[in-house]
Amino acid sequence: MLYIGVDLGTSAVKLLLMDEKGKIHNIVSKEYPLSFPHPGWSEQNPQDWKEQSLAGIKELIADADKSQIAGISFGGQMHGLVVLDENDEVIRPAILWNDGRTTKETDYLNEVIGKDKLSKYTANIAFAGFTAPKILWLKEQEPENFAKINKIMLPKDYLAYVLSGVHCTDYSDASGMLLLDVEHKCWSKEMLEICNVKEEQLPTLYESYEVVGNVKPEIAEELGIPSSVKVIAGAGDNAAAAVGTGTVGEGRCNISLGTSGTIFISSKKFGVDEHNALHSFDHADGYYHLMGCMLSAASCNKWWMDEILKTKEYAKEQEQIRKLGENKVFYLPYLMGERSPHNDPKARATFIGMTMDTTREDMTQAVLEGVAFGLRDSLEVARSLGIQIERTKICGGGAKSPLWKKIVANVMNLKVDVIESEEGPGYGGAILAAVGCKEFASVEEATEKLVKIVDTVEPDAELVAKYEERYQKFRQIYPTLKGLFQELN
Repeated sequence: MLYIGVDLGTSAVKLLLMDEKGKIHNIVSKEYPLSFPHPGWSEQNPQDWKEQSLAGIKELIADADKSQIAGISFGGQMHGLVVLDENDEVIRPAILWNDGRTTKETDYLNEVIGKDKLSKYTANIAFAGFTAPKILWLKEQEPENFAKINKIMLPKDYLAYVLSGVHCTDYSDASGMLLLDVEHKCWSKEMLEICNVKEEQLPTLYESYEVVGNVKPEIAEELGIPSSVKVIAGAGDNAAAAVGTGTVGEGRCNISLGTSGTIFISSKKFGVDEHNALHSFDHADGYYHLMGCMLSAASCNKWWMDEILKTKEYAKEQEQIRKLGENKVFYLPYLMGERSPHNDPKARATFIGMTMDTTREDMTQAVLEGVAFGLRDSLEVARSLGIQIERTKICGGGAKSPLWKKIVANVMNLKVDVIESEEGPGYGGAILAAVGCKEFASVEEATEKLVKIVDTVEPDAELVAKYEERYQKFRQIYPTLKGLFQELN
């Protein structure tokens, strides 16, 4: 049988066709625009997701035996606020995960409602990118739109609705709304009251591998697929990527170098760190995970290459970088503010340490290292909880760089396992579809059979020591500049 995985990203939707043995038959990518109506705002039109996803599916399966397509599932950008009216029409553009307009609402939740209460209700505190602060912003700034809300959805769930007609979400994605009681897997009545939201305005909750319905007959006809094709709930992009890399069960780790950067640690036990520096979310395998998320990762390198160096030759720019662990230039990777572990939307990116002999290569190297150091900040929080990680999988666009993988391995002092398919959320979505269609008994069984390690980047003791010294300097920069960032904003 064949399974479709949909990775609904920030800049494009990436679609993947996989068979029951995990072989990828085709991959299609369709881009759509990103809108910045005001500084720090980030929006998209859900209609673009719908049009490009449907067009992409048609292209994806054009040469496939369509009668063999059994299921479709998703990995999607998290936290985005999609609001529908009583006719299921989109009320306004979706407010995305990397939108920074909700400082006031986030402060209200954390300081007035209180972090202790938020953590008790949801296992998390408020971050500017989360959905609940966006709901409060909409209530305050666009009351006429707030009054029209019949359903509140997340980006990938809007696609699931388009395909199936079902208003659904999964526990992993819902965990990032700040509306879910993560430990008990139900909507938090306290948070709904705080946000003035009724439970009937929220989608039905499913495990990521559960079937929510079948493709609607008119959609099946449009795509040329059987109406028996099942739609499976899917997962937030990081949980889906973790499935795609086999990061399920107890004590596994995955690092994602995508638009945002994450360190993802799976667990069969629920847990929260003392300061809520890491997100405590439900996982797509039915259990739990801790996650540190930085808002700008591979996007830092894209910004540096595209906007500053004006080049698309990413690999070429890295060819001359030789002196790892010896760079005098540091880069703070906070282009969009920062989430884990600082929770500071006013933080900003900066270079420091340049001299007259600083080179183009030094600056490029600093960008790569800055992202790795930022991820190390979250790893240190996990280590403070007694979590011992010796190796990690890696995925995302940045994982295609051999140099960046080497930097990550040595900054983190972890063995970095490279898997056969680096497709992350799309591959995870396809695996969830296969589990939902009973191809496998569980997500763990599916990943054990389908996810294959093809290479391991080992840390070098001498380089680890050099990077340890650099990291201890790096971690002093943000606290030193924090007050200035507040003034600059």
